[in-house]
Amino acid sequence: MQRHAGEGETIAEAIRDCLDYGKDPEKTESGKYISAYECDPATVADEFLLAKASYAAMTGREQKKENDVLCYQIRQSFYPGEITPKEANRIGYELAMRWTKGRHAFIVTTHTDKQHIHCHIYYNSTTLDCTRKFRNFWGSSFALRRLSDRLCLENGLSIVENPKPRSKGKYRNYGEWQKDRKGPLSYQDRLRLTIDTALAEHPADLDEFLALMKRAGYEVKKVRGGGISFRLTGQGQERFTRLRASTLGDGYDLQDVLSAIEGKEKRPGRSERKISLAVDIQAKLAAGKGPGYERWAKVFNIKQMAAALAYIQDNNLTDYEQLAQKATEAADRFHAISEQVKQTEQAMKTNAGLKAATVQYAKTRPVFEQYKATKYSRKFLAEHEADLELYRAAQAEMRSLLGGAKLPKMDVLKEEGRKLTAKKKQLYGEYQKARRDMQEIVTIKANIDTLMGYTEPGRKQEKER
Repeated sequence: MQRHAGEGETIAEAIRDCLDYGKDPEKTESGKYISAYECDPATVADEFLLAKASYAAMTGREQKKENDVLCYQIRQSFYPGEITPKEANRIGYELAMRWTKGRHAFIVTTHTDKQHIHCHIYYNSTTLDCTRKFRNFWGSSFALRRLSDRLCLENGLSIVENPKPRSKGKYRNYGEWQKDRKGPLSYQDRLRLTIDTALAEHPADLDEFLALMKRAGYEVKKVRGGGISFRLTGQGQERFTRLRASTLGDGYDLQDVLSAIEGKEKRPGRSERKISLAVDIQAKLAAGKGPGYERWAKVFNIKQMAAALAYIQDNNLTDYEQLAQKATEAADRFHAISEQVKQTEQAMKTNAGLKAATVQYAKTRPVFEQYKATKYSRKFLAEHEADLELYRAAQAEMRSLLGGAKLPKMDVLKEEGRKLTAKKKQLYGEYQKARRDMQEIVTIKANIDTLMGYTEPGRKQEKER
């Protein structure tokens, strides 16, 4: 839903009105179920206003009051008794993050005053860098609903599969629209989503994975030959679906799931690594793995050990102490660069905030000077309330960011921003390389430890042949 300023209503009043409703203490249990991204729930209205003023100052673009979208609101409701307020707020936050892709500040308020727990999500129409606005598109509400449905299915929650038509005119209900597009989610689609969600919980073994599937509402059946089938209970599914690639697609074979549990094999959408940790075969067999798993694991381990030996020979690391030292150095380098990236990003954020606040302060200060000249007239305040609020917000933002330091000139701030952007670009390239190097050497060392029977650096144990 789009939020505009109504007739006789200032922009500041319009934003506060809708946000105050969302933050109502009686509905959110005294603010217990409120979360926010890139804004403070206590000052979110002022921050939304400041971003809009910064957008106008930076781009020179302004819209008529009646056409200007101040913020967007999403309402997400859940079936009564199916979810806790805390979990609803988490899912609402994730919906907002996926929908805005982290480019817009937002606040999520979860209301518990009705039988059905529901979230009110408000996100700023202006992006965080104040250079663009959210571009709504035809069918966005349907796309949003699909995203919400997917989140609910991932978390084992109900969705409205066949909603009633909202209008008998030109608008179609969501079920009809979805059928014309790609069709509703099939039982296979749901099973794939649930498998992905269960594997994201990092189950320790196959039994724990199956327990997660049962918790998500699936009946599990072990079939001849060691296979596994699933059936969604209470949703009209009559036949079991076999866990195999020929039925569900690449990455959804039983062997793929076992490999994913071990963290060794590539899953759909995940990057492939040439070197992976070796498998502790004895421990997995003790946990109930069968002969088929043992055969696969032995071949897999041979490949990983061959890769480890080739690596230490290529890098002249035949001495174990050298290998351990290089692994420590690689980890230290990665963490040092990671900290530099964080510091640079924080400096960029401060720089951008100072530039935006400075522009807004300069733009609205004349209005404040006039207000002061009128000896703080109530009439003048009523006529220029929005500009005065922006002036105060910009002033408070500058004080907060400067921390008592002197405000640099705008030219200095711009030059600093360009240098920080260049520095981040350089550091990020180094960061990615350092991460790859660290993952490779640490994995190699762990595999060498397994091969040589080391449990700790410098300590050997006798290994049975």
